[in-house]
Amino acid sequence: MQVFFSNDFVETLIRFMLCLVVNWGIVNFLYFKKSRRRDFYFTFMIISVVIYFLVYLMMGMERGKATMGVGLGLFGIFSIMRYRTDSMPVREMTYLFVVVCLSVVHAMSSALGVDASGIITGTPLLELLVIDAITIAAITTFEKTLKVSATRLVQYDRIELIKPERREELKADLAQRLGVEVLKVEVGGIDFLRDMAVLRVSYVGENTTDINNKLKLKEADYAHV
Repeated sequence: MQVFFSNDFVETLIRFMLCLVVNWGIVNFLYFKKSRRRDFYFTFMIISVVIYFLVYLMMGMERGKATMGVGLGLFGIFSIMRYRTDSMPVREMTYLFVVVCLSVVHAMSSALGVDASGIITGTPLLELLVIDAITIAAITTFEKTLKVSATRLVQYDRIELIKPERREELKADLAQRLGVEVLKVEVGGIDFLRDMAVLRVSYVGENTTDINNKLKLKEADYAHV
Protein backbone atom coordinates (compact mmCIF):
# COMPACT_ATOMS: atom_id res chain seq x y z
CA MET A 1 0.00 0.00 0.00
CA GLN A 2 2.93 2.34 0.63
CA VAL A 3 3.70 2.22 -3.10
CA PHE A 4 0.50 4.16 -3.78
CA PHE A 5 0.09 6.11 -0.50
CA SER A 6 2.43 7.84 1.89
CA ASN A 7 2.84 6.62 5.46
CA ASP A 8 1.07 9.76 6.65
CA PHE A 9 -2.02 9.07 4.54
CA VAL A 10 -2.11 5.43 5.67
CA GLU A 11 -2.20 6.57 9.30
CA THR A 12 -4.90 9.07 8.32
CA LEU A 13 -7.00 6.21 6.96
CA ILE A 14 -6.49 4.34 10.24
CA ARG A 15 -7.78 7.33 12.19
CA PHE A 16 -10.69 7.58 9.74
CA MET A 17 -11.66 3.96 10.34
CA LEU A 18 -11.51 4.57 14.09
CA CYS A 19 -13.68 7.68 13.70
CA LEU A 20 -16.18 5.83 11.51
CA VAL A 21 -16.48 2.89 13.90
CA VAL A 22 -16.97 5.17 16.92
CA ASN A 23 -19.59 7.33 15.19
CA TRP A 24 -21.38 4.25 13.88
CA GLY A 25 -21.48 2.78 17.39
CA ILE A 26 -22.95 6.00 18.80
CA VAL A 27 -25.54 6.36 16.05
CA ASN A 28 -26.50 2.69 15.80
CA PHE A 29 -26.56 1.61 19.45
CA LEU A 30 -27.38 4.85 21.28
CA TYR A 31 -29.36 7.06 18.89
CA PHE A 32 -31.16 4.69 16.52
CA LYS A 33 -32.11 2.20 19.23
CA LYS A 34 -34.47 4.74 20.76
CA SER A 35 -35.54 7.00 17.89
CA ARG A 36 -35.67 4.55 14.94
CA ARG A 37 -35.20 7.46 12.53
CA ARG A 38 -33.49 5.99 9.45
CA ASP A 39 -33.30 9.38 7.75
CA PHE A 40 -31.15 10.82 10.52
CA TYR A 41 -29.14 7.58 10.68
CA PHE A 42 -28.16 8.11 7.06
CA THR A 43 -27.47 11.82 7.62
CA PHE A 44 -25.21 11.30 10.63
CA MET A 45 -23.05 8.66 8.97
CA ILE A 46 -22.61 10.51 5.68
CA ILE A 47 -21.80 13.77 7.49
CA SER A 48 -19.24 11.89 9.58
CA VAL A 49 -17.42 10.75 6.44
CA VAL A 50 -17.63 14.07 4.62
CA ILE A 51 -16.58 16.23 7.58
CA TYR A 52 -13.57 14.05 8.29
CA PHE A 53 -12.11 14.30 4.79
CA LEU A 54 -13.15 17.93 4.42
CA VAL A 55 -11.20 18.92 7.52
CA TYR A 56 -8.30 16.66 6.51
CA LEU A 57 -7.98 18.34 3.12
CA MET A 58 -8.46 21.83 4.53
CA MET A 59 -5.63 21.26 6.97
CA GLY A 60 -3.35 20.41 4.05
CA MET A 61 0.24 20.08 5.13
CA GLU A 62 -0.55 21.72 8.48
CA ARG A 63 -2.92 19.12 9.88
CA GLY A 64 -1.28 19.36 13.29
CA LYS A 65 -2.51 22.94 13.82
CA ALA A 66 -5.90 24.58 13.63
CA THR A 67 -5.76 27.05 10.75
CA MET A 68 -7.96 30.00 9.91
CA GLY A 69 -9.24 28.13 6.86
CA VAL A 70 -10.51 25.25 8.99
CA GLY A 71 -12.23 27.67 11.35
CA LEU A 72 -13.97 29.48 8.52
CA GLY A 73 -14.91 26.19 6.89
CA LEU A 74 -16.50 24.84 10.07
CA PHE A 75 -18.31 28.14 10.55
CA GLY A 76 -19.75 27.76 7.05
CA ILE A 77 -20.82 24.17 7.75
CA PHE A 78 -22.70 25.09 10.91
CA SER A 79 -24.23 28.11 9.18
CA ILE A 80 -25.73 25.79 6.58
CA MET A 81 -27.13 23.60 9.36
CA ARG A 82 -28.52 26.67 11.11
CA TYR A 83 -30.42 27.91 8.06
CA ARG A 84 -31.77 24.54 6.99
CA THR A 85 -35.35 24.28 5.72
CA ASP A 86 -36.67 21.46 7.92
CA SER A 87 -36.62 21.72 11.69
CA MET A 88 -34.51 19.24 13.64
CA PRO A 89 -35.39 18.07 17.17
CA VAL A 90 -32.96 18.95 19.95
CA ARG A 91 -31.88 15.34 20.49
CA GLU A 92 -31.07 14.87 16.80
CA MET A 93 -29.20 18.17 16.74
CA THR A 94 -27.15 17.06 19.74
CA TYR A 95 -26.14 13.80 18.09
CA LEU A 96 -25.30 15.68 14.90
CA PHE A 97 -23.02 17.99 16.90
CA VAL A 98 -21.33 14.97 18.55
CA VAL A 99 -20.72 13.28 15.19
CA VAL A 100 -19.31 16.46 13.65
CA CYS A 101 -17.06 17.17 16.64
CA LEU A 102 -15.63 13.65 16.75
CA SER A 103 -14.97 13.75 13.02
CA VAL A 104 -13.12 17.06 13.40
CA VAL A 105 -11.09 15.79 16.37
CA HIS A 106 -9.99 12.67 14.52
CA ALA A 107 -9.22 14.55 11.32
CA MET A 108 -7.18 17.28 13.02
CA SER A 109 -5.16 14.94 15.21
CA SER A 110 -1.60 14.74 13.93
CA ALA A 111 -0.27 11.51 12.55
CA LEU A 112 1.57 9.42 15.12
CA GLY A 113 5.29 9.51 14.57
CA VAL A 114 8.73 9.57 16.18
CA ASP A 115 11.21 12.39 15.63
CA ALA A 116 15.00 12.11 15.34
CA SER A 117 15.46 12.24 19.13
CA GLY A 118 13.07 9.35 19.67
CA ILE A 119 10.27 11.48 21.11
CA ILE A 120 6.73 10.60 20.06
CA THR A 121 5.07 13.45 18.18
CA GLY A 122 1.48 14.04 17.26
CA THR A 123 -1.61 12.68 18.98
CA PRO A 124 -1.28 9.00 19.88
CA LEU A 125 -4.16 6.75 18.94
CA LEU A 126 -4.51 5.87 22.63
CA GLU A 127 -5.50 9.46 23.40
CA LEU A 128 -8.14 9.35 20.68
CA LEU A 129 -9.46 6.11 22.13
CA VAL A 130 -9.71 7.74 25.57
CA ILE A 131 -11.60 10.72 24.10
CA ASP A 132 -13.96 8.36 22.26
CA ALA A 133 -14.50 6.26 25.39
CA ILE A 134 -15.33 9.31 27.51
CA THR A 135 -17.79 10.59 24.91
CA ILE A 136 -19.54 7.23 24.58
CA ALA A 137 -19.67 6.81 28.37
CA ALA A 138 -21.22 10.25 28.83
CA ILE A 139 -23.88 9.67 26.17
CA THR A 140 -24.69 6.20 27.52
CA THR A 141 -24.98 7.46 31.09
CA PHE A 142 -27.34 10.32 30.31
CA GLU A 143 -29.43 8.26 27.88
CA LYS A 144 -30.07 5.73 30.64
CA THR A 145 -30.52 8.10 33.58
CA LEU A 146 -32.49 10.88 31.92
CA LYS A 147 -35.97 10.22 30.58
CA VAL A 148 -35.85 12.08 27.29
CA SER A 149 -39.21 12.49 25.61
CA ALA A 150 -39.67 12.51 21.87
CA THR A 151 -42.03 14.97 20.16
CA ARG A 152 -44.23 14.61 17.09
CA LEU A 153 -46.79 16.78 15.33
CA VAL A 154 -50.05 15.04 14.44
CA GLN A 155 -53.38 16.02 12.92
CA TYR A 156 -56.19 15.04 15.25
CA ASP A 157 -59.81 14.47 14.26
CA ARG A 158 -61.59 14.25 17.63
CA ILE A 159 -61.67 17.99 18.14
CA GLU A 160 -64.09 17.75 21.08
CA LEU A 161 -61.28 16.32 23.23
CA ILE A 162 -58.97 19.33 22.93
CA LYS A 163 -60.78 21.18 25.73
CA PRO A 164 -58.61 21.62 28.86
CA GLU A 165 -61.04 19.72 31.07
CA ARG A 166 -60.83 16.65 28.77
CA ARG A 167 -57.04 16.59 28.49
CA GLU A 168 -56.69 13.19 30.16
CA GLU A 169 -59.18 11.67 27.70
CA LEU A 170 -57.17 13.22 24.88
CA LYS A 171 -53.90 11.72 26.14
CA ALA A 172 -55.52 8.31 26.59
CA ASP A 173 -56.92 8.35 23.05
CA LEU A 174 -53.55 9.36 21.56
CA ALA A 175 -51.76 6.71 23.59
CA GLN A 176 -54.13 4.03 22.29
CA ARG A 177 -53.80 5.16 18.67
CA LEU A 178 -50.05 5.69 18.60
CA GLY A 179 -49.07 2.84 20.91
CA VAL A 180 -46.86 4.98 23.16
CA GLU A 181 -46.95 6.55 26.60
CA VAL A 182 -48.08 10.14 26.10
CA LEU A 183 -46.54 12.63 28.53
CA LYS A 184 -47.78 15.97 27.26
CA VAL A 185 -50.10 17.34 24.58
CA GLU A 186 -50.05 20.91 23.24
CA VAL A 187 -52.83 22.20 21.00
CA GLY A 188 -51.76 24.25 17.99
CA GLY A 189 -53.71 25.20 14.89
CA ILE A 190 -57.45 24.39 14.83
CA ASP A 191 -59.55 23.94 11.69
CA PHE A 192 -63.25 23.99 12.62
CA LEU A 193 -64.31 23.56 9.01
CA ARG A 194 -62.63 20.13 8.81
CA ASP A 195 -62.92 19.33 12.53
CA MET A 196 -59.14 18.93 12.74
CA ALA A 197 -56.50 20.18 15.17
CA VAL A 198 -52.71 20.11 15.06
CA LEU A 199 -51.21 18.66 18.25
CA ARG A 200 -47.66 18.51 19.52
CA VAL A 201 -47.38 15.17 21.32
CA SER A 202 -44.53 14.42 23.74
CA TYR A 203 -44.14 10.73 24.48
CA VAL A 204 -41.82 7.98 25.69
CA GLY A 205 -41.50 4.34 24.77
CA GLU A 206 -39.66 2.06 22.38
CA ASN A 207 -42.53 1.56 19.93
CA THR A 208 -41.94 4.80 18.00
CA THR A 209 -41.02 3.44 14.59
CA ASP A 210 -44.17 4.24 12.64
CA ILE A 211 -45.47 7.34 14.39
CA ASN A 212 -44.52 9.58 11.48
CA ASN A 213 -46.62 7.39 9.21
CA LYS A 214 -49.73 7.40 11.42
CA LEU A 215 -50.95 10.87 10.55
CA LYS A 216 -49.50 13.16 7.90
CA LEU A 217 -49.25 16.94 8.15
CA LYS A 218 -49.38 19.55 5.46
CA GLU A 219 -46.46 21.98 5.54
CA ALA A 220 -48.78 24.91 6.23
CA ASP A 221 -49.93 23.32 9.48
CA TYR A 222 -46.50 23.65 11.12
CA ALA A 223 -46.85 27.40 11.25
CA HIS A 224 -49.80 27.15 13.62
CA VAL A 225 -48.00 25.18 16.32
